[in-house]
Amino acid sequence: MSREAGGGAGRDPDSLAPDTLFGAVLFVVALVPRAAVALALAGEPVWDGHYYDFGARRIAAGLGYSDDRPVPGGLVWHPWCHYPVGYSGFLALFYRVLGAHLAVAAVANALTGAALAVVTWALARHALSNRRARAAGLLVALHPGLILYAALVMTEPLAALLTLAGFWLALRDPRPRRGLATGALMLGVAALVRPQALLCAPFLALVVPTDPAAGRGARWRTRAVAAAGAVALALVPVLPWTARNCRVMDGCALVSTNAGWNLAIGAFPRATGRFETLHASDGCRDVTGQVQQDRCWLHYGLGEIAARPWRWFALMPVKLGYTFDHESFAVEYLHEARPEAWPAATRERAREATTLAHRVLLAAAALGAVAFPVARKQRDARGTATQAALLLIAVALGLAGLSYDSPVFWPLAVFAATVPWLPLPGRPGSPSALLLGVALLATTAITHAIFFGEDRYHVVVTPVLALLAAAAMRPAQAARLS
Repeated sequence: MSREAGGGAGRDPDSLAPDTLFGAVLFVVALVPRAAVALALAGEPVWDGHYYDFGARRIAAGLGYSDDRPVPGGLVWHPWCHYPVGYSGFLALFYRVLGAHLAVAAVANALTGAALAVVTWALARHALSNRRARAAGLLVALHPGLILYAALVMTEPLAALLTLAGFWLALRDPRPRRGLATGALMLGVAALVRPQALLCAPFLALVVPTDPAAGRGARWRTRAVAAAGAVALALVPVLPWTARNCRVMDGCALVSTNAGWNLAIGAFPRATGRFETLHASDGCRDVTGQVQQDRCWLHYGLGEIAARPWRWFALMPVKLGYTFDHESFAVEYLHEARPEAWPAATRERAREATTLAHRVLLAAAALGAVAFPVARKQRDARGTATQAALLLIAVALGLAGLSYDSPVFWPLAVFAATVPWLPLPGRPGSPSALLLGVALLATTAITHAIFFGEDRYHVVVTPVLALLAAAAMRPAQAARLS
């Protein structure tokens, strides 16, 4: 897609003042409920949040990403890289200035969530009309699951913010190649929070225009060179951390050492499709360092896949179900942190509310690449029939999912991640800003189909679902109209 395909191209300078005002109001609308919820509900960090918080405290104290290990005669400094460093480093900035307190983490998370709403709106402006772009920002600002997530010491909102900011930076620059470079560097920063952000880097080639008069092969070569350049630039912010790992760890690791661990969880004989704790008895007994352990689990996981490939493939729908079918992680995290504040009835109501909001948003997002079948001034019977069929398929997927005892919604996520790429007759516009968001959704689905699923992982793509929902049922080839 060309850069001009987006709804944000060529905006009137007179619209800058109201847009700036809307952005400021949107930030406040998103910040107030997040700050209130985070300060009221936050408890002691639990699960992965415990390690993110502990790492942030160590970094803020000048001790680096590390812990202390007891040895005969005292303690020794012991470096980490099992988890990505980015979120702990981000929190450490706040801890260093304001103190390492739970309220400080709550403020940092609330600010992150509010900024995420604004960046979603800013990205949507390059794909949709003003009204639809504002709707996308408001969906993120008011999404109950995202508001509740501000009370968690978890990485997903920051990962989403940095990734979408990379897309936005790439699109807003009037010089496409410079925009690609800036966006790729931001994706590299995002990879320090969530390494899967690197998978989005090749898609930044969408922002580089190609010569319509050139042959298909020449256009593909232009895209391939741009994609390779984006990947190379995205690695620039990562490589200093990689060099640190090579220097202080028991081997080299690009960002973190949990990829092999996660692959084994999704492939070993006790795999269920979601997180299961690995034990030394499962396959890696004689390991010492984190890198050695990760490589052992990687080889173990690959061996299990090779030995039982059909079982691994059969678990993919289950993994996608755990990722996209419901939304309960935030509630369970807060219950774990403060059990007395979350009796059974309260937990159930909260899980039902966040799950309902997620499912409605996902169902609307599935229509993001479907045109309104009865388009005005349109006599394209083939296009109208195709879009009507897509609408019926999306509705059928939703109704079929609801027919199960435990509703199944992941097919809608797959639908939303694939249809925008298809050159189907009568489709609405597919600007680069929209496709970049879809790339994040698609790479997230593929990642967790390979590894394992949990509903926390769809939080990263909730802003993309909001963008697609705001794009739903546009007129055919009229991406700027609503």
